[in-house]
Amino acid sequence: MENYTANEIMALSAGRLVKNGDILFAGTGLSMLAATVAKRIHAPEAVVFFETGGIDPSLDELPLAVADPRVMVGTSINTSLVDALSLLGHPKFRTIAFLGAAQIDCYGNLNSTLLGTYEHPRQRFPGSGGACDAASMAYGVIIFMQHQRRRFVEKLDYLTSPGWMTGGDSRRQAGFDRGGPIAVVTNLCVMKFDEHTKMMYLDEYYPFTDPGKVASETGFDLDISRARMASPPSESELATLRSGVDPQRLILGPMPTSQAAADKF
Repeated sequence: MENYTANEIMALSAGRLVKNGDILFAGTGLSMLAATVAKRIHAPEAVVFFETGGIDPSLDELPLAVADPRVMVGTSINTSLVDALSLLGHPKFRTIAFLGAAQIDCYGNLNSTLLGTYEHPRQRFPGSGGACDAASMAYGVIIFMQHQRRRFVEKLDYLTSPGWMTGGDSRRQAGFDRGGPIAVVTNLCVMKFDEHTKMMYLDEYYPFTDPGKVASETGFDLDISRARMASPPSESELATLRSGVDPQRLILGPMPTSQAAADKF
């Protein structure tokens, strides 16, 4: 049995994509966890900020949401939503936004608005919030998804946040001067986008799964020819994640079964 959970390897895999000097726009949940992981482990010179105006907090304790007062602790500056969104779209900064959604297509376009038709929805979701702004203005986007066929679809029920549009140069032709999805991090794998076609492909699969499983849980044709196995979390990464980032496992969730059993002895 693996000694780590899907949430743990997702947070660490996303953190590995961050570079020193990146400016990270974090939301609630796994995106908050991944931004903190990146800062603590992989890119200590990265700067984390939140749409509520906390810029470069110490993150001594993991905030539960962007409105949690802990996003303001130890900051370089406490400012406003307007200033935060201005920072997000600053043309000279490499701002990376962490986003999630209910649906995603092969070009990384996102739906977080509804299922069904707009006039007669089967289910409504919270909507964009700041996600459309982030997907439109940031230097790049890292997307978190649960890997299920009903989420990875050929056609979105509603376009909430733009990805690579219809592929190729279509995003630039639509008027977006920069940005676009960098990677999709799921509970099974990490996927990236082809440099030319902008179509999603399998980049890394986790040690507890395989490319066939990933493809079977994807609702569109997925290129798995470039896939390689991801490196499992190191002991030091897990120790920092569990003891330093989320010791109460508020976002990580339950410990892996094998580790929890070991801790009894």
